[in-house]
Amino acid sequence: MKSILISAYACAPDHGSEPGMGWNWAISLARYCKVHVITEGEWRVQIEAALQELPQRENITFYYSPVSERVRAMCRNQGDWRFYLYYRRWQRRTLGIARRIMAENDIDIVHQLNMIGFREPGFLWKIADRPFVWGPIGGIGSFPAAYLRGAALKMRLFMLTKNFISALQLRFSPRVRKAVCRADVLLGAMSGVARHIGRREVVVMNETGSWPVVCLTEDQVGRFAGSGFDILWVGKFDFRKQLQLALKIIAQVRELAGLRFHIVGSGYKEQEAGYKRLAAEIGIEKLCLWHGQVEHGEALRLMQSSQLLLFTSLSEGTPAVVLEAVGNRLPVVCFDACGMGDVVDRRIGVKVPVRGPDDSVRRFAEAIRALHGDRERLQKMSDAATARAEELSWDNKARLMVDLYDEAAANFDKRCKRR
Repeated sequence: MKSILISAYACAPDHGSEPGMGWNWAISLARYCKVHVITEGEWRVQIEAALQELPQRENITFYYSPVSERVRAMCRNQGDWRFYLYYRRWQRRTLGIARRIMAENDIDIVHQLNMIGFREPGFLWKIADRPFVWGPIGGIGSFPAAYLRGAALKMRLFMLTKNFISALQLRFSPRVRKAVCRADVLLGAMSGVARHIGRREVVVMNETGSWPVVCLTEDQVGRFAGSGFDILWVGKFDFRKQLQLALKIIAQVRELAGLRFHIVGSGYKEQEAGYKRLAAEIGIEKLCLWHGQVEHGEALRLMQSSQLLLFTSLSEGTPAVVLEAVGNRLPVVCFDACGMGDVVDRRIGVKVPVRGPDDSVRRFAEAIRALHGDRERLQKMSDAATARAEELSWDNKARLMVDLYDEAAANFDKRCKRR
């Protein structure tokens, strides 16, 4: 059984996004490896409690390197670029912690896991005497400028500046280039990473996995045959999630019988008020059910009672909500972009090309109308999601990763022999 040292800044049970990704990778790999995880520690109490319930708990050891509440607040505010200064310092400390762990334990592989953004590769690549794995990495690619039309000037400037800086960092950051060259296995969270990163040998593996739901009630399994048509949208109320686009799409299909639009998520008061005002202006306020921020279990129940997930984000890694929809056998309509472009195929949903907001509204509306009128197709998509969820399951990903650790070790040995 291999012993793996993982850097996972964000790691927490019962969470989505980066914290859930770090936790699920750790506990899934621990079925097949000894896992040592260095994490920030905001959720230390939850981690220690959840470990007690895991059969594989003897194979996981956590090491904590906490930051201040101020830095945690910067991390939560994804527009606060000051966070990267403190995050880089955290990664420097992590290198020292990693070396102390290696002095006391036999470590076979070092793995820079998360955060998945390419612009901060950490420092584990400096450990020269062990195979190094980096990824899955994301954050590569620009926000499509056509969708900035109508946005506030501050938002347009922010997104365009971010696009510019990301392109510069991708091309010229010394640490990014060194980590790319040093990695014995490099994983990309989505197709296209190899093209952007300038390295051919990139393994595409979405950073998020699925927990397939084994049992659904009879009503949940057969929910596509009824007269209702519940469309679900889940996400933060920030610009990249494109809730305004989703509302305009619903306005185009408002005539559909039984239509209800469930919106799960929240934002600043100004954001929430603005979206509700838009819904009223375009005449769909009576179709919208604003659930706000809900418990994870309630979000899953909404997935199990809805007929379609409408996912309009344009800037993602691999969104956990899409994997959860697949696991709950909910067909998905989304953009053919980011990680969801790899996850969703014609068996389980419909993908819309990224060609501008007007084109997107029209294509999403056409897809929704077609599915509303073809309940048999919706049912087939739901049925096919069972197999797709197994393909994308955390356990399957962990087993694939173990094979990649073997590959990293072999690549490392070859490289050492060439010296």
